[in-house]
Amino acid sequence: MKVLIIIPAYNEESNIVRVVTNIHKLLPDYDYVVINDGSLDNTAQVCRNNNFRLIDLPANLGLAGAFQTGMKYAWKNGYDAAIQFDGDGQHRAEYIPELVKQMELTDSDIVIGSRFVSKRKPFTPRMIGSRLLAFLIFCTTGKHLKDPTSGMRLYGHNVIKEYALELNYAPEPDTLAYLLNNGCKISEVQVKMDERQNGKSYLGFLGSYHYMFKQVISIVFVQWFRKPTLLKKKK
Repeated sequence: MKVLIIIPAYNEESNIVRVVTNIHKLLPDYDYVVINDGSLDNTAQVCRNNNFRLIDLPANLGLAGAFQTGMKYAWKNGYDAAIQFDGDGQHRAEYIPELVKQMELTDSDIVIGSRFVSKRKPFTPRMIGSRLLAFLIFCTTGKHLKDPTSGMRLYGHNVIKEYALELNYAPEPDTLAYLLNNGCKISEVQVKMDERQNGKSYLGFLGSYHYMFKQVISIVFVQWFRKPTLLKKKK
């Protein structure tokens, strides 16, 4: 399977070298591309100095726009699968082959690198939000996702096409619910994730509440008004 590692990066000058170097070390046969999302720091220049494969966006598009750029690149270049991989160093590259193996064995359209397949989800404020989203996804799709907020996701060829050719696709839990209701098969693999060592998350305290509000509204209401996916049209 030909797999592309998509690394959206916004103000990750202190993390991006470690992330890409670790991929080179552990997965030398895998392709990757860094999507610099209009960073205000030296992320793009650091990538150029290290000869990293880079798409340098002229303005900040947000995670959805940056990731969709990577999916367009994957579609144009004929990749069988593409993985969303954070540029902040929290995702661990050694688990990528396990996600690929799971996709091949189960014929899944999406495989989530989940923190909670075999481990109990804690009752922290962030994980309470994750529990709420998982519950709403179950209520609207009938499917259990143990870690819908995980940003480590492997997407198969058909879903790459969906992201590349359609609009308004964000790599978020509401899109997972929408895709489940359009016939996508999603499975999960247990992984570990590291804490961010440098820089700040794009979601602050108020941003987290705004994010949760949008996700709840989208899962409960908005998804029913979106047009069928290309996958569903084929069935």
